[in-house]
Amino acid sequence: MTTLTGTERKNITPGLSVSIVLKKDQRSGKLTDGVVKDILTKAPNHTHGIKVRLQTGEIGRVKVIKTGIV
Repeated sequence: MTTLTGTERKNITPGLSVSIVLKKDQRSGKLTDGVVKDILTKAPNHTHGIKVRLQTGEIGRVKVIKTGIV
C-alpha cells in the first residue's frame, strides 16, 4: 500500500480512504481513519492538509491518503 500526503486538493475525492487529524488532536497528532464525504478546502493546496468531512461527520485535515496500489 502506498501513501500520498493530503496537501493537494487534486489528490482527494469523495469516497477516498484517508487519515485525518481532528482539531482537538492537532497537538498530539493523533490520526483518525475514515472515508471522505465532502472536501471543505477550496484552495488547490494547503500546507497543513486539505480540510475534509468524513462519512462519520468528523472534520479535519488530511495527513495521509491511503491507496490500494503497492
